[in-house]
Formats: sequence, structure tokens, C-alpha cells
Amino acid sequence: MDQFTLQGFKSKMFAVSHKTVFVVDHCPYMAESSRQQVECDVVTKSRAQGLIPLAPVSKSLWTCAVECSMEYCRILYDIYPRDKLINYIVSDSEFHILNGWRREDQSVHELMSALAAIGPPNPREDPECCSILHGLVAAVESLCKITELQHEKRMALMDTADRVANRGRIICLTDAKSDTHVRMLEDYIQETILEQNKLAAGSDCLMAIQQCELVLIHIYPQGEDTLVTDRAKKEISPLLTSEVHSVRAGRHLAAKLNILVQQHFDLTSTTITNIPMKPTLNFCDQEEQHANTSANYDVELLHHRDAHLEFFKNGDLHMAGTSTRENGLKETVTLKWCTPRSNNIELHYCTGAYRISPTDVNSRPSSCLTNFLLNGRSVLLEQPRKSGSKVISHMLSSHGGEIFLHVLNSNRSTLEDPPSISEGCGGRVTDYRITDFGEFMRENRLMPVSESRYDPSGKLPVERAKAQLERYTRYWPMIISQTTIFNMQAVVPLANLIVKETLSEEDVLTCQKTVYNLVDMERKNDPLPISTVGSRGKGPKRDEQYRIMWNELETLVKTHAGSTDRHQRVLDCIVACRSKPPEEEERKKRGRKREDREERAEKNGSKEAEEKSWQDSERLKGLLDKEDQESEVIKDSPDSPEPLNKKPRVSAEEDHPPERAKGPVSLLTMWTNRITAANSRKHQEFAGRANSVNNKFELYQQLKDENGMDVHENGKASR
Repeated sequence: MDQFTLQGFKSKMFAVSHKTVFVVDHCPYMAESSRQQVECDVVTKSRAQGLIPLAPVSKSLWTCAVECSMEYCRILYDIYPRDKLINYIVSDSEFHILNGWRREDQSVHELMSALAAIGPPNPREDPECCSILHGLVAAVESLCKITELQHEKRMALMDTADRVANRGRIICLTDAKSDTHVRMLEDYIQETILEQNKLAAGSDCLMAIQQCELVLIHIYPQGEDTLVTDRAKKEISPLLTSEVHSVRAGRHLAAKLNILVQQHFDLTSTTITNIPMKPTLNFCDQEEQHANTSANYDVELLHHRDAHLEFFKNGDLHMAGTSTRENGLKETVTLKWCTPRSNNIELHYCTGAYRISPTDVNSRPSSCLTNFLLNGRSVLLEQPRKSGSKVISHMLSSHGGEIFLHVLNSNRSTLEDPPSISEGCGGRVTDYRITDFGEFMRENRLMPVSESRYDPSGKLPVERAKAQLERYTRYWPMIISQTTIFNMQAVVPLANLIVKETLSEEDVLTCQKTVYNLVDMERKNDPLPISTVGSRGKGPKRDEQYRIMWNELETLVKTHAGSTDRHQRVLDCIVACRSKPPEEEERKKRGRKREDREERAEKNGSKEAEEKSWQDSERLKGLLDKEDQESEVIKDSPDSPEPLNKKPRVSAEEDHPPERAKGPVSLLTMWTNRITAANSRKHQEFAGRANSVNNKFELYQQLKDENGMDVHENGKASR
């Protein structure tokens, strides 16, 4: 085993989270009330008349500290029952170590029994004799002691036992006086670490502390102002880092420790929604009338963050329903309850299993869910989606009395037949970026390197090759329908340059020019190669297409923005171009309204054109039938001359060529217009209509010339 492997193993095996020491202040001032009232009397309809309600009570600072620290330990023991250890110390006039590093001492029941023996703080005890320093000294001494896991590792590496790391964390719950008092505590811990490391250097039973994290939590009652300022993690020395949290007692302290346990042990939250449960009767009969109905509940679970690894890789947290909780500091991923399975015979393709711990373990929904799962049932969880088929991504099931969150492969399974690129047999995906992948392989070919070639960075050639491959694959969609920017020639210069390890000024200008060209395309409303596979209708509108394009481009550049400052400048350019001025947004809004109006007018125009064409065809059909009847009568008479082809008389409005209707013209209308035009060219125009004025012609004009009579327009003479 080489040196690099050893360092990587020990950093993972014995990180700071391996040892955690709780130091809880037991001095008289911790007996002070937290001033957060707890109602002990529940108003019910069945309460007898004249019964005096119970007065609310408030917990002490000590009770709040113990409850919240026990909740921290419960979550830790649920998820890490073996390799994460806790040592609990109470400090007053002396220190009291409630448990050790042995595995049999690591349980909530053991700690609660020891705390019951300690009892609450004595408010009449002399404050001058009590100090949190006693507990902090004992915490440093405890960190120097060897755990069973460290001992096993040291025995396995006899020659290199000094390489086994010893790190730990101290969480101190106290009522500090001021920032000066906090700095004094930090200096005292730093001196104690140096002293204990000297003792450990000459002992085989102790280990020197290589790294210690101090988390100091100042607790103060509700309604009071604090003199201690919050401070982020700060390095006091190479051996000690410190952070300060000033928190009000009660629910605020519980929320803070819930956040800290997630940060310290790489946990995350999942909320199971739409859990159906039937209300049960209680002693107050509050839910008697709803006993035959069911309601949906939510249960929040904590687990290792690797259970959401696929969400983080694919950037699908928005699809999984990420929402921010009330404290605003941590997020939870929402998954929906599916129909539970009665047995575990069905085999699921599982990629991971992680222990869970309910956030509110005493609530009825959490209790019902855990009992349901411990009885051998399994529950599938799906990602909430607005449309499309549901995606089953996780499963809850118990094994050996412990509940696990199983990660199911929601993507293509390796057990399935591989999809064929050419014929499409064996899989549903056929639109792979084959040409782009060929170019990708050409850009990342390996070749022998001469030993005389020197790299200024000092990296081995294989390391440089791995680094380049990692940069090129940070964002590389495999399917054509899943990307927009890689289907656009306008984005090619930026996509080729942004993956480089370093950018020159000319490269930055080229990338910025590409972004400006995209802005110009959006201003001109040019179409984008958006895939419409699987969607109905015309696909997304133009504004939505550009929004998808900008989001994908920003995702690509963000993956490389941390490389150099010039990469960040490219990202800043994209962000600046995306933030449109108000007048541009107003213009876009007017354009969207105009498109909607045109679309509605197009639909209405097509309906009107169809109705008008139908009416014209019916009228023309009637006239043609009448003409056929007249021609048949004339042809049946042998003394009649051959009739002339007459144009059917139409009204003045119909004499003008019809205006072109908006929207599409039906095939019947086109054929009718063609026949009408052809028939009009087959006969000589009527002389009266040809010489008319405003479509009116005076009849019997010869009578007016011969007899001198006044002829009216209707042809009747008058004297």
C-alpha cells in the first residue's frame, strides 16, 4: 500500500466526524428559564364545566440543551450505528464523563440514564466554583484516547502506525458572557491541545491530536439580547478551528442542531408526501367524526446525501421537488408516496441503500410510517412531475429491524439490452450524438509521451489526460433531443474554448462575441433547433426556446467558471446579457400578446373561410341546376334556335371578385373559383351589362328617340 493510498484511506476512515465530544454546561445559570412556554392543557369539547385549565410551563436552559443534544445523538446513532462515536461530558464544579469510546457505550439509552443520575443544575450552588473549562479540558483529554477502530488500524499497520490520523470535534453548549469570553475559551483549548500532544508523544496509549474543530453554541433565553456574535469557521491554529453560534433556547436551538448534524455528517433531507393515514380515536374524541376518513401527511427523513447523488449529477433537483424549509438554511427533496408492496419478492435494480432517521421521531405520522415499514412492507417513492409518466426513484424498506432508503435506477439499466445506434433495436434511444462523439474521441486521444518532455506544472502525463477528460465531460449530453446549444453552429466557438484549462484574452473576446451573436439572434427572433420529439402541437414558443437555450448555456459555462478568472468573465457576460432591461421585457411581452392574437385570428379566419366557401358552393350549385333545367327545355323544342350560353345573373356585391379570406382556403373554394372563371370566358358579355353605368342601364331608349316620350328607368312611358 503506497503513501497516497494510505493518506486517502486515513482521511476517509478517521475524519473529524469519527470523534464527537459534547460538553454541556451544568452551572447554576443553566437552571434559568428559557421563557418559551409549553401548553400542558389541551382545550377539548369534553372538558367538564368549571375546570381550571393548567398553566403553561417553560423549560430551563439545561433542559433545552439536553433535549437538543440527545436529538443530535439519536440521528447520528440511527444513520451511523458503528463508526461515528460520541463522548458526553457535563461540566460544573468538576467534569462528569457519562460514557466512553467503547461501542457498548454508544446508545441514547445509556446517555439518558447517565443524565438522569446527574440531575438538573442546582441554582443555589456557588457560581464561582463552576466553570465550563473543566469540561473542555476533559474533552481534549478524551480526544487523545484511542478508539477501538483506531487501535485495530494501528495494529494492522505496525510499521506505519504513526500515519493513522486522530481528528475530532468538540461541541460546547454554554451561556457565554461576551466575545471576549469566547476568545478566552478558544485560547485555553489551544493551550490544552499542545500540552496533551506532548503527553501523547511519550505514550503508547494516547494519540496526538492532528485536527480539532470547536463548535461553540451560546444559549440565551427568549426575549433577551445576546452579547455574543455569530462567527463562521475560523482557523485559530493549524491544530484548531473554531465557529460560534448564538442561538435562542427552545425550537431555535433544536433547528440549529438539526442543521449542524447534517453538515457534520454529510446528511440531507427527504420529505415523503401524500402518505395516507386514517385518524384514530383519542381520549378527547376530537377526531371521532372523522374516524372513517383518511388524510394525507408528510414525513421528513434524514439520510446520507449520496442517496440524492443522481439528482446532483443530472441537475434534476428541480424535477424532484426541492423546497426550502422554514429555517431557510437547509433544503429538502420531496418524493411522493406510491402504493406499498405487500412483499419484497419483486426484484428492483438498486444502486444504493442508506439508513434513515425521522426528523420528528415522536410525531404520529413518523411513528406510523416506521411501524408500517418494520412490519415487512415496502414503499416506492416517485418524483413529483407536472406531466408525463411517473418516475420511481427510491424505495423504503426494512432489513434486520433497520429502515433503509434504497436508490433505484431511474435511468437505463445496465441489465437491459444495449440500444442500437443504427437500427434502434434493443432500446428506445436512437438519436445519439454520433458525429460529436467521434470528434470528442479525436480530441481526447492518448499517445506516448517521451520521458525528456517536461511539464512546468509537474503533473504526470496520465494526470493531465485525466484532468482534460474530466473537463470535457463536465457537461456533455449524449442525446440530440436533450440539448439545444450543441445543435447550434453559433455556439460552437464558445463550446470549444470554454473546456480549455486556461483562456487567453482573445479566447475571452471570442466567447463574448458568441454570446452577443446569440443576443442578436434573440432580438431578430430567429428559430432555434428545439427538439419536439414526444411533444404535441407546435412545441414551445420562441421565448421559451430561448429561455431553454440560455439556461443550458449558463449550465455549461458554470461548470467551468471556477477554473480561472477569465472563465468567470465569460459567465458574467452571459448573466449580464440575460438580464434584459425593462423596455426589452415590455417589448417581449407585447410580441407574445401579438403572437397570441394572430394565432386566435388565424383559427377564427379558417372557420369563417370554411363557412363562406360552403355558402358559395351551395349558391353556385343552385344556379347551375337552374341553368341545366332551362337548357333541357329549350333543346326538347324542335322549332327553337340553339340557345346562347348566358352568364348567370348575380348581385352587385357578387359581381366583384371575392376578397381573399384570411387563413387557409379550402379545396372546394379553389375548384369553384376556377370553374367560374373558365365559364365566364366561354360566352360574349351582355351588351347592357358592358355599357351600364353603376351597373344600371336604361331600357327602350329607341322609343325616346322616335316618339319623344320620357322613359323612366323601369322602361314604362309617361306622357
